[in-house]
Amino acid sequence: MRIAFVYIAEAYQCYHGAAIAIALAERFGWQVVNYYNDPETPHHLERVRRACRAPVAECRRLRRSPLTAGLQRLKRLGMFKDMVLRDNRAELNEFDAIFAVENSAASLRRLGVAHPRLIFSPHGAGDRARGYIPRIATFDLVLLSGLKQAERMLDAGLIRPGHYALTGMVKLETAGRLAASTPLPFGPGPVVLYNAHKEPKLTSWPRFVEALLDGFASAPDMNLLVAPHVKMFRRRSQAVRDRWRARSTANVLVDPGSDRSVDMSYTAAADIYVGDVSAQVYEFLVEPRPCVFLNAHGIDWRDDPSFAHWHLGDVVDDPAQVMAAIRAAPARHHLYRARQEALAAASLGDRSPGAADRAAEAVVAFMAREKDAGQGRTA
Repeated sequence: MRIAFVYIAEAYQCYHGAAIAIALAERFGWQVVNYYNDPETPHHLERVRRACRAPVAECRRLRRSPLTAGLQRLKRLGMFKDMVLRDNRAELNEFDAIFAVENSAASLRRLGVAHPRLIFSPHGAGDRARGYIPRIATFDLVLLSGLKQAERMLDAGLIRPGHYALTGMVKLETAGRLAASTPLPFGPGPVVLYNAHKEPKLTSWPRFVEALLDGFASAPDMNLLVAPHVKMFRRRSQAVRDRWRARSTANVLVDPGSDRSVDMSYTAAADIYVGDVSAQVYEFLVEPRPCVFLNAHGIDWRDDPSFAHWHLGDVVDDPAQVMAAIRAAPARHHLYRARQEALAAASLGDRSPGAADRAAEAVVAFMAREKDAGQGRTA
């Protein structure tokens, strides 16, 4: 079998898919080719490969027409994913299967890539409606972490029996292999992770970041990790990223994008999580810990499944109250711990060793069924 792993967006997606590619190649002898759009991707694939002690795999940059390449140079405009996929549709159509960790790869069908089976594994186990959109129904096989995603997608008609599998979250296993050994540059005191999302209508960054920086400047007994979603600064200049890094102090680390901001180093190191809608909250809740959520846009969230995680900690609407909420979070954690455990279990699924192997086995079994079904139709 020949399978293309298509990393069409930013390189953080490697931590959700690369270990599955390694398992398919090593355990089942499949021919794997990694295709990438973001030029930073090979570095992250190599990190995962070394952590898994796997042989070097073939890695190709997705071809770009002169128009696509020219538009991509205008970094603020995006990655032009559909155009890149169009530029590569003939080559991708030669594979038996295409594996993606972002649902935009569904457009391959619309672009005429008809031969390969399309396989999708979401890059996260969050609650946002963006993770449950109609294009997911395009995929032939969907690999999910836990029951929460499966039940919601079944209810929405996005998946069907025989065409999805529960595997647990591969990123947890990959992060465990990487296990950052570089200590954080902090003294004593709890570590608070501020993990803002980049979505303009949901992010807490514009309203809350300055309140947090000011608050921790007056709170030397605590430490703050400012690590927003990697996409927030992905299209910003180096000068802008450097200005934010320069705001780090003895008890504040501002990271606008590094290896540690995408490999779970920070979610593992933090004692308290502060954020808005990022799925990284579930990576943090591998171990139940205090959370504070920031409602920067006056959202009516209580009965909205896209904000189910906001029931796992206090919700703050006013930046002036955020420091008080953080200080109170450890004492109030008992109010949320049981809910955290239940929703984390439903979101993350099977946390026993072998998530990448389970995913690879599901892919192999599905492709075998497809092959048998095809032979049956032609018999």
